[in-house]
Amino acid sequence: MKIKHILPLILLVLLGCSSGKQAFQRGDYFGAVQTAVERLRSNPGHKKSQQVLQTSYPQALQWAQQEIDLTLSGNDPLKWEKTVGVMQRVNHLASEIRRSPAALAIVPSPKTYTTEMNMALERAAEETYQAGLRMMQQPEKAAARQAHSLFTRSSEFVPGYKDTPGLIREAKFRATTHVVVEPIPVYSKMFELSAGFFYNQVFEYLNKRFPRQSFVNFYSPEEFERSDIGNPDMVLQLEFYDFVVGAMKQGESEKEVTRTEKKNPKDTLSNETITYKAKLKTYTDQVASGGVVDLKIMEWPSEKLLVNDRIPGEFVWMNQYAIFAGDEKALTAEQLKLTKQKMVQPPPPQVLFTEFTRPIYEQLTGRLNNFFGRYR
Repeated sequence: MKIKHILPLILLVLLGCSSGKQAFQRGDYFGAVQTAVERLRSNPGHKKSQQVLQTSYPQALQWAQQEIDLTLSGNDPLKWEKTVGVMQRVNHLASEIRRSPAALAIVPSPKTYTTEMNMALERAAEETYQAGLRMMQQPEKAAARQAHSLFTRSSEFVPGYKDTPGLIREAKFRATTHVVVEPIPVYSKMFELSAGFFYNQVFEYLNKRFPRQSFVNFYSPEEFERSDIGNPDMVLQLEFYDFVVGAMKQGESEKEVTRTEKKNPKDTLSNETITYKAKLKTYTDQVASGGVVDLKIMEWPSEKLLVNDRIPGEFVWMNQYAIFAGDEKALTAEQLKLTKQKMVQPPPPQVLFTEFTRPIYEQLTGRLNNFFGRYR
């Protein structure tokens, strides 16, 4: 039997087992109802799913009510938020049943929390709001981050609850680590170089990886000056040291090359061949450049060093060209291409500097991502 015929049979067997019975046996009454309803939506006459729905739905309602009673009788400071979660699960099942005529025939009046839900949402908004206020009384950024989450949830329960929009902004500001990325100097005894392109690359990476809505924000010194934030939480410094450009090294190699082919390709009866010969001389010019970038991340204004790392980099510029004596037909396409190349001067130091920073960029951004990822 072909695979294209086997696959539909496998799907039919899997669907036939998807009545929700296994979920019911595990005590997952909500999952059992969901599975049974979905099965009835595609196969209204499926007997097992009908039986599972008829048995598991009352059990799901009973579990939900017991969970609500236990939660509300306890001392959990966020008990109304948990109660809302249970009610939402019950309401979701009701919505799913109403979307399946076969399921609705078995459960004609699925339970929906309406008045109770409105009250629970109001209570949940108030308790998360109060919990957020308590977090805001603590000075740590971690507490402000929790407050931001609590105020956000409060506003989701009741949109715009009390003064949550302003408190969300305040908590976000207090929870955020503000980092100034300083311009990058280049220390070289022999060359005047600019790392502006590299700074822009790193700065763009950080702002894409950690956008403004995250809990770590990056600023150029000019941006931070305009922000009126006060002191940054951290300062990121990058400096290039010991950039050097080596002398050009020239290498050459010479070899005999031959290629043999049939003298008359159209004559299938003849095995007569002809051999082409040539001498190929290949020249290779190389200039190596390299240096080190120094990475420092400091707390501010204490100037406590959090990261102090050095990342080396290297770039080797290479140019190859060749000359030959003999028959051109002896050369391969690649060898012939080399003979068309010419000797050229190596790029200026600024271009070599730019190229040498490319492997450094990948290492550096990986380390920055690992460090600042904990503040996201």
